[in-house]
Amino acid sequence: MSTTYKDLLQQREALEKQIAEARRAETAAAVAQVRALVAEFGLVANDIFPSGRATRGTASSRGSKVAPKYRNPATGETWTGRGKAPKWIADQDRSQFLIA
Repeated sequence: MSTTYKDLLQQREALEKQIAEARRAETAAAVAQVRALVAEFGLVANDIFPSGRATRGTASSRGSKVAPKYRNPATGETWTGRGKAPKWIADQDRSQFLIA
């Protein structure tokens, strides 16, 4: 007997529910274990995530702000020259918009 498309969709739905429930249960167990260890050893956040590593990978730690390189004389809008060019400078000679 061949499994139909509808049967497979129902099986997938049932599996997705099982996966979600298993993840919830395992996450709850992991959190409980971590809390028990923190309480047992009297740990604080800085013990686990030292200040040098706590913000690693967050937007605030990625580089620094870049000064604008171009200005739209009509509106005063600026652009750093990074990322996609705004419409007001796209397909034009950028030297005329350079900020001195």
